[in-house]
Amino acid sequence: MTTGTDLLALSPVMPVVVIDDVDDAVPTARALLAGGIGVIELTLRTPVALTAIERVAAEVPDIVVGAGTVTSPEQAKQAADAGAKFLVTPGCTDSVLDAAFATGLPFLPGAATVSEAMRLAERGLSALKFFPAEASGGAAFLKSIAGPLPELQFCPTGGISLSSAPSYLALPNVGCIGGSWLTPGKLLAAKDFAAVEKLAAEAAALR
Repeated sequence: MTTGTDLLALSPVMPVVVIDDVDDAVPTARALLAGGIGVIELTLRTPVALTAIERVAAEVPDIVVGAGTVTSPEQAKQAADAGAKFLVTPGCTDSVLDAAFATGLPFLPGAATVSEAMRLAERGLSALKFFPAEASGGAAFLKSIAGPLPELQFCPTGGISLSSAPSYLALPNVGCIGGSWLTPGKLLAAKDFAAVEKLAAEAAALR
């Protein structure tokens, strides 16, 4: 796997996971994998996120682990050092973009407008994160820009559910979607990894 476009082909849904207890990281990854999802985006929203990435990379080698919510150059390097195989940013500044390129990892930079998408395309990127998807126009927005920006592929994330996912996946410029519904906090807190596996299987069946 060497490009952002390859990331979009790993699964119809990229789980967006917030880990509060580092001991939940490995069983969560294993549950997703057992359900047919071969990728996990661990967000850098908690103090244990980098350690969670390290553990999943070491103990669940069959899942492709990435770091999400990368918002600073330092985080890009830290995530790469922790063993992340890809990066995801909610938006993009020049410094974050440069740092992401410097890691050598594939990454999905966030864009919410046509101008942002065009600017990232100028940097040679063709696979982008569309965030926050529902708040920024949803599937209708992506459908409307497919004509003028046919070379771009997106992973829309933000407010998408199992029921709304098909409307996104039906679009020619959507490679996959990001979803947090596969690993809700209440299930992780309850250590109900069997339920996570079931939600993963439902998501994997979307295509």
